[in-house]
Amino acid sequence: MPKIIFLPDSNLCPEGAVIEAQPGDNICEVALQNNIDIEHACELSCACTTCHVYIREGFDVLMEADELEEDFLDKAWGVEPDSRLSCQAIIADKDIVVEIPRYTINMVSEKH
Repeated sequence: MPKIIFLPDSNLCPEGAVIEAQPGDNICEVALQNNIDIEHACELSCACTTCHVYIREGFDVLMEADELEEDFLDKAWGVEPDSRLSCQAIIADKDIVVEIPRYTINMVSEKH
């Protein structure tokens, strides 16, 4: 079973986390189910960029981003070559390492 390794994030998971996932799961849903509250203003419909993450290891084992995700990534804050929208990044059968960016395009968190 593949694992998602979340690097420490001072707000969402200060200790980091290692979570087992099923192939076909998306990163955002797995995070949310395990109390890592990644922002997701569009409710996982690929209509914003708030769930943007960096795939620090295992980028090439994820299903390829489609054109809609690529278009939204162009609008995300701090995009890097290993950026993905976590609501669209589908896990395969190998472990991945995820870093949650410090900022999102939202000026205010959805939780406040």
